[in-house]
Amino acid sequence: MAGNRRKRRANPIGALLIFLGILCILGAAGLAAYNWWDGLRAGEAAGKAAEKIREELEQAPDETNEEDIPREEQTFREMPTMMIDGSEYIGLLEIPSLSLSLPVMKDWDYERLRTAPCRYSGSYFTNDLVICGHNYARHFSPLRGISMGADVYFTNPEGWKIHYIADNIQTVGPEAIDEMIQNGPDGETEERWWDLTLFTCNLGGTARYAVRCVRIRE
Repeated sequence: MAGNRRKRRANPIGALLIFLGILCILGAAGLAAYNWWDGLRAGEAAGKAAEKIREELEQAPDETNEEDIPREEQTFREMPTMMIDGSEYIGLLEIPSLSLSLPVMKDWDYERLRTAPCRYSGSYFTNDLVICGHNYARHFSPLRGISMGADVYFTNPEGWKIHYIADNIQTVGPEAIDEMIQNGPDGETEERWWDLTLFTCNLGGTARYAVRCVRIRE
């Protein structure tokens, strides 16, 4: 009889542990559902902005070519922008092999990144443009599947379409800012320079995944 009483007294603790376990499962399921919804929302927001940028580009009178801009003016020129729904964008990033067409905001912060990829540093005029994006399924998550030699295009608000190709993939630490934005030789190939870098965090957020691109002058 005493043994049975001890078992009955232990039951509330077991029930509490089961209840806590259920809460943890529900919390994880809720977080997964939120992440799925947030990624869907971000994809739709970027898609709408990209469509509006394409509409603006179609109305541009003439396409601007690199040869139209003096070299000395390119070095010091501010990148042109266009205003979409109260936010400034510097252009449209396209990677056909990944079916990606994404607007790029002029400046970055965590709130802007929830809508679209953002310029992190540099400029296409000085060939050191760095663009960051969340690893949403319809933002930069597909970068993990890019092939070397894949075409990457960036079109600015004046209709100037710049052609790059993916040339290297690197994984760097989350705090390695200098390494991320440097566009000089990579230490292995002395003559290699990066004209464009696209980066996002890995799934666990413990590292940065960077696609390095070189510019093709056609």
